[in-house]
Amino acid sequence: MAKFKLIQNPTFKADVMLPTVGGDPVKVGFEFKYRDRAELATLYAGWGERHKALGEKSEEAGLEKFTAMLIDLQVEQLKAVIVGWDVDEEFTDDNLRILVSSIGATPSAVLAAYSEAYSKARLGN
Repeated sequence: MAKFKLIQNPTFKADVMLPTVGGDPVKVGFEFKYRDRAELATLYAGWGERHKALGEKSEEAGLEKFTAMLIDLQVEQLKAVIVGWDVDEEFTDDNLRILVSSIGATPSAVLAAYSEAYSKARLGN
């Protein structure tokens, strides 16, 4: 019989359906860093502030600079939650940047899977 633990594992795994250009999404396994509710609130609040500030700069920055700043933010976001992945290439900062730069929907897919893992836990799935 499985026992409930008060202290969660420091990491957990979840599959992410990563978009591909001209093809179907591909299921990729990710290992994520566990964060408690207070840590998540702090993390999400910081991201919200960064997105708001980025939005305010979007018109003055121009599309190319805005895109570069958005990619930088998304790399930081994913780096804050991912500890590993089931990809042939090693999990490094450079490869994470390649992932984020590849398709605009990729960071959202990864962050949605991270958030969904907490939702499933809350719902008891």
